[in-house]
Formats: sequence, C-alpha cells, structure tokens
Amino acid sequence: MAVAAVLGWAGLAIQLYLILYSRWTLEASLIGGLLSFFSYFTVLTNTLVATVLTCEWTSRESAARRWFLQPWVSSAIAVSIVVVGLAYSLLLRHLWHPEGWQLLADELMHDVMPLLFLAYWWWGVPKGTLRLRHIGLWVIYPLVYFAYSLLRGHELAVYPYPFIDVATLGYPQVFLNAGGLLVGFVVVALVLIGLDRWLGRGARRQHFL
Repeated sequence: MAVAAVLGWAGLAIQLYLILYSRWTLEASLIGGLLSFFSYFTVLTNTLVATVLTCEWTSRESAARRWFLQPWVSSAIAVSIVVVGLAYSLLLRHLWHPEGWQLLADELMHDVMPLLFLAYWWWGVPKGTLRLRHIGLWVIYPLVYFAYSLLRGHELAVYPYPFIDVATLGYPQVFLNAGGLLVGFVVVALVLIGLDRWLGRGARRQHFL
C-alpha cells in the first residue's frame, strides 16, 4: 500500500514539475501552469487515487479518511481510473510518443496506477454494498468535469483533450464523443458493481462456512 501511494504521488509530482518547468522556460505564468495541471481528468483522478491509497496506508482517523474509504467512494474512483487507462490506450496513446521523465509520468498515471488501484479495490475494499443507484452519483464527477472543460475552453480557447476540442471538432461532435465516453464509464461501473456483488456473495459463503 505504501509503495502504491508513493508511486501515485510520484507520477503527479513528475508531471507537475514538467509542466511548471516548461512554463518557466517560456517565461509564462506558473499559476497558469498549475491551473493547466489540474485541468486534466487524468491528474484529478490520479490525485483521488493517491489520496485513497494514502488514507488506507495511514492509520490516523479523520473525517476525510472515513469518507474516502467508504466502499462506494473508493469504487467510484476505481471506475474513473479504469476509464482513464482505457481512454488513454484507445484514444490518445497513438497521438504522441513521450520520452524520458514524461514517459515515466505517463506510464505511472495511465498504466501503473489504474492496475494498482484496481488490485487495491479487488482485495482491499469491502464487497457487497454497491447498488445500481450509485452510478447516478458516480457520473456527477465526469459530467461536472466535462462542463468545466467546455467553459474553460470557451474562455481560453484551450482544451485538455483533442476529442473535446470544440474549436476543431465543433459542439455536435464533441457532445457525441463525450456521450461515448460516458457510456463507457457506465459500462465499467456496471462491471464493477457486478464484481462487487459476486465477490460479496463469495465472502458471505466463506463466513457461514
């Protein structure tokens, strides 16, 4: 758990350094670089992942720790990080070929952390409590992010991902792309809930035996 948490924060720290260093060399605003850093769904979701892993690793009780370690909250983050990994592999990986520290940051955030957090969810999160109604809560996160990205893009003419670039694709295509991603999110959520119920039944059988 400690290694997973450290890797999560390391990937974020490397990516933040690369963005701020690039802004510094261009004599651009570092505050703008920080805002740009947190404009990515990947960064926000990896931050949530690292937070949950850190809460699980540490034993100090707090309201934040109790909230993040609730099965429905950890499961929502699990769905989100799986979508991050899948979307990157299917839609973005072929568009560029990072090297050096950027390659390391990309691998950590898009490949390593989704797998590690999914493993944590499988073995570390109590099972049998998820319901279909939770999906209605889970989709709030990507929907709010999408609305924010459109608003920010409209104001700054900068979009974090090419598939929601309104300036290039137009609103109809962007909403179609976002709809496809939302469907993918719901499918992953349904799979996770199915696994939760299956694993929960197995745990109850072992308890009675």
